Amino acid sequence: MTAANGRHAGATRGEDTVSGVVRQWQAVHPDLDTGPMEVIGRINRCAALLQQAEDAPLRRAGLSRPEFDLLGALRRTGHELTPGELARETFSSGAAVTKRLKQLTERGLVERRGDTRDRRVAHLRLTEAGRDLVDGILPEQLAYETSVLAVLDPPGQGELAGLLGELLGRLEGRLGALRT
Repeated sequence: MTAANGRHAGATRGEDTVSGVVRQWQAVHPDLDTGPMEVIGRINRCAALLQQAEDAPLRRAGLSRPEFDLLGALRRTGHELTPGELARETFSSGAAVTKRLKQLTERGLVERRGDTRDRRVAHLRLTEAGRDLVDGILPEQLAYETSVLAVLDPPGQGELAGLLGELLGRLEGRLGALRT
């Protein structure tokens, strides 16, 4: 629902960086509905701030976020994946996955096994050290996420998760359809 001035109802609960940006755009272009900016801008800002803080445990372990995402994909799926499957799981390019896998393999966190039928295909899995690293970092990340979300009551967390899930599902479907 949009208020008379073009802002979404409920978007004025508190002042944040995006509120100032929206006010500036409204001053320059009062005829434009900046409501979408209030949602997308906040999602982007929250994502950037969360990722900065969440990356601290990764930095201590000598990992980048994309490297941890690869390790996490191998851990959560519970089976070997090809580089192409890892690229799809982590929304990364094939070249980026190849580069990261080389580094993770050199560190002894991932091992590669050739396909018996097709030498061009590699199957990847975590080593014991890789599994231990992921299992050690994940609880610290989840504790951080729990503390961040504590500003919202449990029903608010559920509502936000549901709304973001709906948006993500539609975006994934829409963007997936555009790729085919």
